[in-house]
Amino acid sequence: MSQQGKRATNDPVASLLAGYRAMKDVPDELIGPDGAIRPVWSSLIDAVARMTPEEIALRKSRGDQYLADAGVFYRQYGTKDAAERDWPLSHMPVLIDEEEWKHISGGLIQRAELLEQVVADIYGENKLVANGHLPAALVANNPEWLRPLVGVKPASGHFLHFVAFDIGRGPNGEWWVIGDRTQAPSGAGFALENRIATTRVYADHYARAKVFRLAGFFRAFRDALMGLREDEGSRVGILTPGPMNDTYFEHAYIARYLGFMLLEGEDLTVRNGQLMVRTVAGLRPVSVLWRRLDANWADPLELDESSRLGTAGLLGAVRSGNVTMVNALGSGVLETRALLAFLPRICRALTGQPLMLPNIATWWCGQAKERNYVKENAQRMTIGSAYATRPPFDLDDVSAVAGTFNRDIKQTIDSWIDDGAQHLVGQEAVTLSTTPAFDGDRLVPRPMNLRVFLVRTPDGWQVMPGGFARIGPSSHSAALALQRGGSVADVWVMSKESVPTETMLGSSTGPFTRQQPGVLPSRAADNLFWLGRYVERAEHTIRLLRAYHIRLAESGTELTPLLEHLAEFLEEMDTDVEEGLPTSVVNTLASANYAAGQVRDRFSVDGWLALHDLVKTVRNMTQTVTPGDDMARAMSILLRKLSGFSGLIHENMYRFTSWRFLSIGRGLERALSLTNMLSSFTHEHAPDGCLDMAIEVADSAMTHRRRYAVATNRETVIDLLALDPLNPRAIIYQLNDMSSHINFLPNSDQNRQLNPLQRTMLQTHTSLELHTPETLSSSALYDLGGEIASLSDHLSASYLR
Repeated sequence: MSQQGKRATNDPVASLLAGYRAMKDVPDELIGPDGAIRPVWSSLIDAVARMTPEEIALRKSRGDQYLADAGVFYRQYGTKDAAERDWPLSHMPVLIDEEEWKHISGGLIQRAELLEQVVADIYGENKLVANGHLPAALVANNPEWLRPLVGVKPASGHFLHFVAFDIGRGPNGEWWVIGDRTQAPSGAGFALENRIATTRVYADHYARAKVFRLAGFFRAFRDALMGLREDEGSRVGILTPGPMNDTYFEHAYIARYLGFMLLEGEDLTVRNGQLMVRTVAGLRPVSVLWRRLDANWADPLELDESSRLGTAGLLGAVRSGNVTMVNALGSGVLETRALLAFLPRICRALTGQPLMLPNIATWWCGQAKERNYVKENAQRMTIGSAYATRPPFDLDDVSAVAGTFNRDIKQTIDSWIDDGAQHLVGQEAVTLSTTPAFDGDRLVPRPMNLRVFLVRTPDGWQVMPGGFARIGPSSHSAALALQRGGSVADVWVMSKESVPTETMLGSSTGPFTRQQPGVLPSRAADNLFWLGRYVERAEHTIRLLRAYHIRLAESGTELTPLLEHLAEFLEEMDTDVEEGLPTSVVNTLASANYAAGQVRDRFSVDGWLALHDLVKTVRNMTQTVTPGDDMARAMSILLRKLSGFSGLIHENMYRFTSWRFLSIGRGLERALSLTNMLSSFTHEHAPDGCLDMAIEVADSAMTHRRRYAVATNRETVIDLLALDPLNPRAIIYQLNDMSSHINFLPNSDQNRQLNPLQRTMLQTHTSLELHTPETLSSSALYDLGGEIASLSDHLSASYLR
């Protein structure tokens, strides 16, 4: 039996941990101070040790495949552009004993309450500064301190509702707080995805392991936000910077998971001090806003005037007490690294108790005594910006100083510190604990820290029983950020007793109720409408290209009247048949992908992946396809993939407003494409073969043979593709379908009068109905195309502004 097929049977654990050595003076999560495996890890390590290398590889691939299928990614920013990267899961979770977790939770709850008092004082009575517990300069010079919010009390009575803390185990084995996340904490959704992916890796073990579940935390968070609403008619929204943000996937995922609207700044407006969301049914109130963008970008009217992400007048709504911000604008001041130097003293002053979980020892250089201490001990510190808010191990501007100084180096550092004293802090250089991570089929120690999340509920702070761990890429690396090659792992809090199965559905003894679908923001409707148009436009262009290249392969030359006519028609659509895979197709599908990305929270995972696969296929084809038969086959592949995407979306979307706007966009584009094609291909001067090509491009050849006992002629083509209400490829069919959708849109029956969109729709529909195949000339078709195109303008004016 080969070693590759099975681990050594005498001691599989020893084989798994061969070469696993805890670093000197660095605590390890797996190996205790006595050199033995910590009890909380025993069961999992024993299970993994009995797996063959092939089984481990298979299990890891299951987790990775789930993440790929779910579309989990993060956005990595390079020197030139940004790219979506696969989510870097570390397949070995971090395990923590329940008793130790209780100590961590207690310390973090104490810290959350302390930060609430600090921020309330900073924007309120300012006693901490007045009593000498906090330097005035540290507040006044802080870019996260927002002067317009001074004196503004939150509508809910609290500044903080959802916080996170980065913690790590220090050299003495105790847990330390590395950073406070109060601005717009990210990662809760990723923690949930890490959990799902990791359970795929250890499905059999997890089912019987006593691991605290996460769903109860998210249910409590959802219920807490719902409870903050002014009334049942108002809404909860999640404010995102948009798809280009590095954690946008999480924003969309959490919006779907919690059932809240995902909004961008342009979706919102302020009217009479009330925050409103623009929807296709008009303005609707939003009384709770969980913001996922930094406060400075939230209101260009009073904060950063260059912001294109926020909503003008948002601060006015906050002052009026008509909206609860999660977290309050200005709470980012608590993330300032220099504040860590004063929290221990502040905690004693406000609570009479020491911090249960200490933070990294920090000295603000704006004070003479502390500045001199930093200069004397610079060789064992990290020195950096006092006002930095990112975690220390993410920062690019931290100057890590270590080793032996000569006199010149020390003088340079002393001068640097003296010159920038108000803006610098020194922090004790902390070595993080290590945790096991896979290197192939064996485990190796890697540095890590944890991000833990807390939510305020009516009963007080609740701690997520887990979180996510950031893992360093090498045993000596302190660079934990994903942008620097780090990875992430699930965190299992292990219970000694059986744990209840948690779901997002709370128990209820009340009667069955069915909630009405939520309102659709105008921006989302606009993107759905154009997604339908782009996909249909791409399909029509691809069908025309396939018809062209099939005939090119048959004739061997493009110099035939039919191909010349088709090439000219495609050129009018900005499509160059000599370009290989034309740029117009690539750009149209890229636009479809962008529009879908703007409303990612409204698509199933399968639908999103189908579109992503389509765009990827097109990108690859641009480098390989050649004219003629090869291009025709490539276009057939794209048509099948397009049909797959359209089928997934149209068959699976809930039949409500979102689906209607998508369907209207698709129908309008198809009707317009057919009208333009028929106007050209049925013209009296069109070359032979155009009528047959029109039937082929409209995918109606079989229907034509069954419906008409004669060969293709202008009347049969016009009748089938323009006037047959039973043919889904006919213009009249699209107008009928669009009309039914429009009549169900909001405000379509006000005062029992037709609105401008309905009147235009009726006029367009009637003008086509009055025609016969003989009277529907090319010029009439051209005029009809103009009327159909105008429907888009009327739709925009009525619903999409």
